[in-house]
Amino acid sequence: MNAGIRAVVRAGIYYDLTVTGVLRGYEGLINGDFIAMDRKSVANIIQRGGTILKTARSDNFRTPAGRKKAHDQLKARGIDALVVIGGDGTFTGAHLFGTEYDFPVIGLPGTIDNDLAGTDFTIGYDTAINTVVNAIDKIRDTAESHDRLFIVEVMGRDSGLIALRSGIGVGAEAIMIPEANMGVQGLVNRLEYGRKDKSSKIIIVAEGDEVGGAFNVGEILKEKFPQYDIRVSVLGHIQRGGKPSCMDRVLASRFGVAAVEGLLNGQSGEMVGQINREIVFTPFDHAIKHINAEEVSPAWLKLVEILSL
Repeated sequence: MNAGIRAVVRAGIYYDLTVTGVLRGYEGLINGDFIAMDRKSVANIIQRGGTILKTARSDNFRTPAGRKKAHDQLKARGIDALVVIGGDGTFTGAHLFGTEYDFPVIGLPGTIDNDLAGTDFTIGYDTAINTVVNAIDKIRDTAESHDRLFIVEVMGRDSGLIALRSGIGVGAEAIMIPEANMGVQGLVNRLEYGRKDKSSKIIIVAEGDEVGGAFNVGEILKEKFPQYDIRVSVLGHIQRGGKPSCMDRVLASRFGVAAVEGLLNGQSGEMVGQINREIVFTPFDHAIKHINAEEVSPAWLKLVEILSL
């Protein structure tokens, strides 16, 4: 997200605009937590994870009174457009606010789940899957040494795209995601008919899979395969931090500049995205519709099946 912030500020300077940062998201918008942004304020941040502007959930912004207070704060300071970074919640709030007050808003897709329509990749996704791959490569060393089966849970409550891509990248024996119902029997079949000579096995489970997470899967497999030495590892919030990958830095930079140029061109109520390497704009109400099961290509699922043999 810092690369996106940096790009918005520098694009604003390039186009002779005054740029103001809002601390702690919509809650800061309501409370008037604003800071002036210039070249110096975004120097040396492109390599940092997280966001220098901080973030916070805001129940107040869900209410008409809260959004009115936020609008009053913006008008009092002469701010005439917003750039927001986030996912479902951020864009839902931006859509409501922009519609109610006819206020120009453009969004940058920032979510590690990559589950927004209107872009091939979201800011943070590439960094997250590389973090997962690096972690599982280390787990594989232990699994190989001790002839163990590891069940690794990754983030993805509503979307299994982190599990899908990282699972392919680490050569997982099975990948369990909400969009493709493998189920317990499917997993058992995969293990029963898989290679018997492999000294280690890795199973990737998205936290939103219907079986109920890695620990549930582990308990089921211990009953079915008492001969396996089974371990469970939940990667948790390490997936949400760390130095961003080069791809994420470049993607966020493109999005930030495109957001400023979109506002200058009179666009509003839209998310910046990239499809087939081209910048596109998608209305908020379409972007926040999650990628569903039908949109996970059967070709990807077939690829997983072939490579797990």
